[in-house]
Amino acid sequence: MDANPRIVRCPRCQGDAIFAPSNRWRPFCSERCHTGDFAAWANEEFRVPVQPSHDDPPDDAPPAVH
Repeated sequence: MDANPRIVRCPRCQGDAIFAPSNRWRPFCSERCHTGDFAAWANEEFRVPVQPSHDDPPDDAPPAVH
């Protein structure tokens, strides 16, 4: 075990988290923060921004009828 483990900021709660194999939830500080972050992604609270394609219809366009 490393005598001086690397300490990082937990991306969820901003608390200290040990970034070493001994912390199974790294880079999170705990299972609670890990699970909360996963749930936020699953609920689409986080989104990766994308540039709209010129082929995409505008958001207010009526649905296409086939």
